[in-house]
Amino acid sequence: MTQENFEVKLPLFEGPFDLLLFFIERDELDIYDIPISKITNDFLAYIQQMEQLNIEVASEFILVAATLMRIKSKMLLPRPQLDEQGNEIDPREELVRHLLEYKKYKSVVDTFHKMEETELTKEKRGNLVKELKTLAESTNVEAELQDITIFKLMQVFEKVLKKAAAEKNKPVHQVVQYPYTVVGQKKYLIDELSKTSKLSFVELLESFPSRIGLIFNFLAILELLALQVLTIQVGEGFNNFWISKQEGAPEITLNTEEFS
Repeated sequence: MTQENFEVKLPLFEGPFDLLLFFIERDELDIYDIPISKITNDFLAYIQQMEQLNIEVASEFILVAATLMRIKSKMLLPRPQLDEQGNEIDPREELVRHLLEYKKYKSVVDTFHKMEETELTKEKRGNLVKELKTLAESTNVEAELQDITIFKLMQVFEKVLKKAAAEKNKPVHQVVQYPYTVVGQKKYLIDELSKTSKLSFVELLESFPSRIGLIFNFLAILELLALQVLTIQVGEGFNNFWISKQEGAPEITLNTEEFS
């Protein structure tokens, strides 16, 4: 029975050097004389686009981005670095060396893929009868059954019980998506304040008794305070406070898709 592997590939570059080579080939740049300012801006723009698409940026991309900015800053310095012979050191030298090495290995990837596909299409031909006969001769089932004792059976049974108990007590990690967003709670607060002049934080506790609901409401209040949409009034004893809509507050646009 064959096992089929299901593989999913996203339309992203496999690594930061793959992305750099794409920019170099796209703009027909000289890899030995890379315009570091242009390629840095293109690289940072791509990372920003990944963040806007809510794609987690891998640490390798962040490291290369920092390296590009470091090279760019060195090239802007008026004092060039010199080696032991007094020759000027090009800050791009190490980056170019890594790109050339990556390009060299990448050039043989297609060949390896074709070799892999060719090998996967082949079927191993063997003498099945001979293999079964060899296995039967190497395994003497009757002799093994004669050596079984009650003690051995109890040992095996104990191992099975321990394994079953370990599987039963294995911790289960459950991921729960909270039904709140900061934008959604901001809309809720604005809607409630359109019905009443002020809103008590204790009332929010009663409407959202869970801890996570309280946190999202509190973050929404802080953002609206920063936007000068709300004002806050602290009660006596500092055990409660009231929020109200500030007069002449600016109108804010909330994206309903974020909390729908």
